[in-house]
Amino acid sequence: MTPSPLSPSRRGLLRTSTAAAVAGLATAGAAGAASAAPSAPSGKDGIVRNRLRFREDGTFTVVQFNDTQDGPRTDRRTIQLQEAVLDDVQPDFALINGDVINGSPTSALEAKQAINNVVRPMEDRGIPWALTFGNHDEDSTPVTGLDESAYIDFVRQYPHNLNTPGAAVTGTGNQVLTIRPRRDRGEAFALWLLDSGRYAPEQIAGQDFEGYPDWDWLRPDQVQWYLSTSAALERRNRGLVPGLVFQHIALWEHRFAWFASVDARTEADHARAVQKHSIVGERNEDECPGPFNSGMFAAMLQRGDVKGLFVGHDHINTYVADYYGIQLGYAPGTGFGTYGLGGAEDHRLRGARVFRLDESVEGIYAGTELRHAADYGIDLTAGTQPGEPAEFPGGVS
Repeated sequence: MTPSPLSPSRRGLLRTSTAAAVAGLATAGAAGAASAAPSAPSGKDGIVRNRLRFREDGTFTVVQFNDTQDGPRTDRRTIQLQEAVLDDVQPDFALINGDVINGSPTSALEAKQAINNVVRPMEDRGIPWALTFGNHDEDSTPVTGLDESAYIDFVRQYPHNLNTPGAAVTGTGNQVLTIRPRRDRGEAFALWLLDSGRYAPEQIAGQDFEGYPDWDWLRPDQVQWYLSTSAALERRNRGLVPGLVFQHIALWEHRFAWFASVDARTEADHARAVQKHSIVGERNEDECPGPFNSGMFAAMLQRGDVKGLFVGHDHINTYVADYYGIQLGYAPGTGFGTYGLGGAEDHRLRGARVFRLDESVEGIYAGTELRHAADYGIDLTAGTQPGEPAEFPGGVS
């Protein structure tokens, strides 16, 4: 599709509306068939083992939701979409990859309700699940008093949640979930969950970020943790452990892949990129990475274990590209309560991304596809349809 970039004013409005609330924070710095019985994951050194396992037929399915991004009265269609995808795909693991909630909660209870609404579809079905954090998850922190660490404590009460505090590096919940082979010991595949942060600080070395993207980026200690942990998994398993990486904010390489260029951004460049990088999907707004290139792509290229890195953040992008042997892609925004395409097509791309793993396939990663709300007959009428907060399950408060 020929790109029709989102007007900067729309993304800018979202950014500006929450900047004041987070200024202080920014400046400061049927799935059971494939998984073990629920037990609190320890996540030592950010590694979570023995919670996920390939099915008897050697397959494993992952669902990625993104940007559910709502308050305590989550749009009812967001939940309908989650439930429809889960019932259709019957994944072995599900992830909400950042911007789980927005900045609207006015109390700790409302923040917990907003999270509870969108994790209940997995929890009620006994599907192992986790979440990563995006730029909006702490927007309400100055009012509610709950930050990402508190959210981790909260979600760990759910029997099927696999989050841990994560490795002792920048961010919250940086971890890798390893998947056991269907019969043997060891680790056959890895799901890397990274915290790509929120917003850039107001300034560094006395210089502000005017003219630059002011989102966040992976820090060197996070990249180093990936490198060292990847090497440790290789030693333990006597070979590379293939994997997928999930983080909220895109890499600069996502944009490079779309245009097959660092600097040029013409339709001709994109046409060349489609052929060169096997691009499938839509790009309806500019990628919004941070001001600095984290080096994560170069790290993955060096290690040779990661098959793909997938993000959200830019709700109306859905594309995936094979960028020098590593897939870089988006899952579309899942939440109906946040911005979409606008107009009559506002909700057309609401959806999720599905990943197929298969032990009989070389490299185990067997591919990915999208699921859209339209596939399930969900109402796509423009506007929002707030629902009522779901009840907290027993043992969760």
